[in-house]
Amino acid sequence: MMIDFDIRPSGQPVPDAEREALLRSPGFGQFFTDHMITLRWSAERGWHDGRLEPYGPFTFDPATMVFHYSQEFFEGLKAYRQDNGSITLFRPDANAARFNRSARRMAMPELPEESFIRALELLVAQDRDWVPAGEGNSLYLRPFMIATQRGLGVNHPSSEYLFCVIASPAASYFSGGVRPVTVWLSEDYTRAAPGGTGAVKAGGNYAAAFVAQRQAVERGCDQVVWLDAAEHRWVEEMGGMNLFFVRGSAVKGDGEVGGGAPVIMTPPLTGTLLPGITRDSLLRLAPELGIKAVEERITIDQWQAECAAGELTEVFACGTAAVITPVGRVKGESAEWTIADGEPGPVTTRLREELIGIQYGLNPDPFGWVHKVT
Repeated sequence: MMIDFDIRPSGQPVPDAEREALLRSPGFGQFFTDHMITLRWSAERGWHDGRLEPYGPFTFDPATMVFHYSQEFFEGLKAYRQDNGSITLFRPDANAARFNRSARRMAMPELPEESFIRALELLVAQDRDWVPAGEGNSLYLRPFMIATQRGLGVNHPSSEYLFCVIASPAASYFSGGVRPVTVWLSEDYTRAAPGGTGAVKAGGNYAAAFVAQRQAVERGCDQVVWLDAAEHRWVEEMGGMNLFFVRGSAVKGDGEVGGGAPVIMTPPLTGTLLPGITRDSLLRLAPELGIKAVEERITIDQWQAECAAGELTEVFACGTAAVITPVGRVKGESAEWTIADGEPGPVTTRLREELIGIQYGLNPDPFGWVHKVT
């Protein structure tokens, strides 16, 4: 069922000169476009009152359930400006499917996938002037849903919800561009446990991560690496990103990947880590480039030992915001080590270039991932 949206592009848009100045250095998640999408759900009416309207604040009663029971979650994806001026999305169907998996886990209503994608198309088409040009730049889209029923009580989920999409022009996620990051092994805190909400982009997961991220920064690290909840030894994911480990690669004199057929490995989905869209894309893309891709568990002791033996030659993180980011150094309470020479490796670089090339329309798209908007 396709939901209708009432298009009301009024309000006071940001002047062209001011918008152009912001797009020259947008940062990440600092500025927002002129419009947003809103759509409401109630037990009596289902989905209704869909709108494209001017970006602005919401007003909620202090007893609104989202404030007290955190019944909410979100998605993240990007729109890209191609060389020919067209605007595209990357795998919005995958985000729509994950959105509904999250809704089921959080006891919230599912949104028809075609309506999810239509909401993105409407907002991007209306605010297309906010999509910055140039590799590394994009328009970040944040669809989310929150519980809006007024009242307290934990015996049942909310009977009312708000779906919204906002957009923010974005440059590189990490300041300074693509550079190896240093990560902190969190042995004091846990992100998710079996049966929990680790596979959902729920705000509570990120709120619980802040203390560990602060600990990482205090120890001179960029990001935290989460371990399993039961034994605190199995590597799961990085803060907000999935992790990949590379074995069997080396650099030839001409800069190509050598040293035998390389393998990329990522921890399997167990319900305690996020099923990333970029993660899935790399598992499918790598074999097309002659790089074997597997899902396999790895402990922190294995990670350190294989780096020392020269068997594990690269590590990188991946996600919508950061795309692919090399990991150069690891720190923990009792150990510290460097991955190879600490610099981006050839497999990391090749995968990043190939994926970005597909996203920006510079490389062929054999998977049909690119979704044209305008």
